[in-house]
Amino acid sequence: MRRALRRTLYVLTAALLAGGAVYALRFRPVAVPLAAAERDVLVEVYGLGTVEARVRSAVGLEVAGTLTELSADHGDRVAKGMTLARLDSSQQEARVAEVKAAVGQARAARDKAAAAIVKARSLLDKRRQTNERRQTLLGKGSVSVEAAQDSAADLKVAEAELDVARADLAVAEAVIADAEARLRYETARLGRHVLTAPFDALVVARHKELGAAVNPGEPLFTLIAPDSVWALVHVDEASAGGLREGQPARVRLRSLPGQAFDARIVRIEMESDRVTEERKVYLKCDVCPPRVFLAEQVEATIAVDRLESALLVPQTAVERYDGRRGVVWTVEDGRLARRTLDFGRRTLDGRLQIVDGLPDGARAVTETVPGLREGRRADVTGSTP
Repeated sequence: MRRALRRTLYVLTAALLAGGAVYALRFRPVAVPLAAAERDVLVEVYGLGTVEARVRSAVGLEVAGTLTELSADHGDRVAKGMTLARLDSSQQEARVAEVKAAVGQARAARDKAAAAIVKARSLLDKRRQTNERRQTLLGKGSVSVEAAQDSAADLKVAEAELDVARADLAVAEAVIADAEARLRYETARLGRHVLTAPFDALVVARHKELGAAVNPGEPLFTLIAPDSVWALVHVDEASAGGLREGQPARVRLRSLPGQAFDARIVRIEMESDRVTEERKVYLKCDVCPPRVFLAEQVEATIAVDRLESALLVPQTAVERYDGRRGVVWTVEDGRLARRTLDFGRRTLDGRLQIVDGLPDGARAVTETVPGLREGRRADVTGSTP
């Protein structure tokens, strides 16, 4: 009989425990945290990128040769027009001297042709006078017809000689123009043996050393404009809708993780990356670090909006979120319910702004704890900002 009583007590105890467990799981109020309204909420987006320079040039010479002078090195600041490098130009200098001599010869030939014109014009005047006099005397019978005809022929010869002299002068002028053009060309080629800075620049790299043979167009220096340094960051398209030029940002360099630099958006690329689905955003710092390194990794947070008052829930507490709407657990009259809500902004810490769909008096649950079931009583553990 005692054995049967013990068995009965065991069964009753198990039943009570099971009943308590069922009550705890199905009927006892479940503790849930609720969202509370917040004021002055800053909405930011995150971007990851690198330090770049808007004005960056790999400069070199247009002719081949051997380097005889290098006037700048890595890290130097150079002014516009400053000589950076020079090639051996002895052969080209000889060409320029040769063409200068040709110009001198051409000018001498022009002067000779001009003097020949003066001589031909004087001879023509003399023979014209002689012809006029003989033609007059022929009419009086004082000279023979043969002498008058010879005088007329000499006049025509003098006129032809003047035309020839004028043609020689035109040829001489053409020769001078050709020689001067060749002189300008060879002088320009001589100038191409010297490399000058195209703008006020910072030398990022020097690619050759003295005595090296260079080919036309081969880069000798990489230059950047110091005031054109900016940060190129990539922002997810899903977060980039509120980006505008002029918005403030905070930039952190990987080499200076403890410092943040104020910056602003100066450019947003019109074309997004088709593979990564990211938008390229360029930031210019207000006060830049004293020294920057191109291609260094940067992180940026960009302020896109500031909400005077907002009710926020973590995105992890939203089911079936499609970028605009999602399902959230709510507490209504002390019991759990499910509501489809409309959402607006998303904060940098992954919370969504509730903009519509929440009934009056209802509170949104911020954490999906075990035991959530529609109609079950809820015990509020506190408000989660």
